[in-house]
Amino acid sequence: MEDGLLKISVKNLLSMKRPAESIPVLYSRRMQMPFPDDTCVKCGECAKECRMGAIAVSDKWTVDVGMCLFCHRCAEACINRSLRLVDAPDYVLRREDLIFRYGEPVERPCGAVDEKKRKAIGRSVNIREVDTGSCNACEVEVNSMSNRFYDMERFGMKVVASPRHADVLLVTGPLTENMTEALDRVVAATPNPKVVVAMGACAISGGLFKDGKTHGGIDKTVDVNLYIPGCPPPPDAVIRALLEAFGLTGRR
Repeated sequence: MEDGLLKISVKNLLSMKRPAESIPVLYSRRMQMPFPDDTCVKCGECAKECRMGAIAVSDKWTVDVGMCLFCHRCAEACINRSLRLVDAPDYVLRREDLIFRYGEPVERPCGAVDEKKRKAIGRSVNIREVDTGSCNACEVEVNSMSNRFYDMERFGMKVVASPRHADVLLVTGPLTENMTEALDRVVAATPNPKVVVAMGACAISGGLFKDGKTHGGIDKTVDVNLYIPGCPPPPDAVIRALLEAFGLTGRR
């Protein structure tokens, strides 16, 4: 792992502003991803600055938000200041929907999980968090989802102690080699219909640890139904993603 990248992730975690009221927060704050305007000359300086390789510049400018740390160093490196910060998706259902190309729409519908699964799960979502080798930044945010500020239980969502009681597996970490069997067992122990969520850049693409002894994301091993980008995704983004994906937006 390249020196300094972990510090960027921790800085994202510690520098997040916490407004006084949580309900307005849930729909007023979005993560910001880089995207070029018409003045972009495709010089490639932003791609050179991106330590994760999330940006590629050839005949088209491309960013993979599933690899992005949201550090915005690419925008700072842009010579013409052509990179603007736009709202990133809270979640997507397909991995390829996290890849954005210049000339294509930035806004795209996120959609909802399979209707049969939503009907079976109902309006009470039981979550089992599974750490497959993360740095613990995502775990801090998952813990925050249950505190008095975010209080996700008012929306019908709660963390359970066993995968046998879970509807949703919220997976964090790049899936290290020694956690592969453990994840397979957890997935097998979770009753159907289940929803597997890849939370954060590590679970989606390997993130900071993609060059280590990892699988570079959990979808190489298990079927993923939901991808939530970020490094780490803040609690409000995760709650918002689950509310939208399960059709629970009317809950307060």
